[in-house]
Amino acid sequence: MLFSQLTVYCVLIALASLFGGSLTSLVKLTHRRIQLTLSLVSGVMLGVALLALLPHSIHLLGSPETALITCLVGLLFMFFMIRMFHFHQHDLAVDSEHTHTQKELCDHAHDHHHVHCDDHDGEMDFSWLGLCFGLAVHTIIDGVALAAAVQTTSPIGYSIGGLGVFLAILLHKPLDALSITSLMSAKGWSPSRQLIVNVIFCLMCPLGAMVFAMTVEQYGQWRDVVLGFALAFSAGIFLCISLGDLLPEVHFHSHDRVQLSIMLLLGVLVAFMIELTHSHGAAPGQLPAGGGSEIVRSE
Repeated sequence: MLFSQLTVYCVLIALASLFGGSLTSLVKLTHRRIQLTLSLVSGVMLGVALLALLPHSIHLLGSPETALITCLVGLLFMFFMIRMFHFHQHDLAVDSEHTHTQKELCDHAHDHHHVHCDDHDGEMDFSWLGLCFGLAVHTIIDGVALAAAVQTTSPIGYSIGGLGVFLAILLHKPLDALSITSLMSAKGWSPSRQLIVNVIFCLMCPLGAMVFAMTVEQYGQWRDVVLGFALAFSAGIFLCISLGDLLPEVHFHSHDRVQLSIMLLLGVLVAFMIELTHSHGAAPGQLPAGGGSEIVRSE
């Protein structure tokens, strides 16, 4: 049952990623729409990390200190990944009637008291190899997070955090694919090569999820510990992406502040409602002290 659920999640994420990578050739995107989407995704990821992944990790590991340290390790890992490989550049890298160049986006979108934009005269400030490698590793980790969340189940068979993690990845992955294909388009890559790279990228998350799901049971009595570490590490990843990568892109904008803030709160509300729905769906007497559903091993 859980493996079937994970398979459905992976297929939908792969299709969303494939669609996101094709957006530059299908529709005219605007800077404002991308920023509103980023705000929504940031809220969902923030809520999922703090309301689902981290609490259930603490319950599985039986130690708040261990879970928080692992979360910190995940946060620092993603931070240095972003610093080294400069991925997660979500603004459009192509010119068209309804889009902006990287330099125009910097001039238009950011409060220069907080953000300094480097010279973008004709060249992107990150390497093609770094972008692909960074996003590939990040996407595989997303798959592990999804599998860990789905593998952590309640007595009534409802996936703890699985739906929230799935939603966060489903909304976020098209933006990652878009950043790759828009850069390839700006660099003059042919549509056929863009499609090949996009297909490979969209399979990364399902690959990470399926490998983790098929190997986690081999840990036997240590299975729940492995799941706990995976959830805590993933919580750190989500926190770093939300607070250190996506939110700064929208925080320093002098325009659309009200709309961006509403989208952020809406994302947090979505994550909260998913977790609240699960808590209310558990049978009476099956709630641990922390408020979540009792966590048991899946069959």
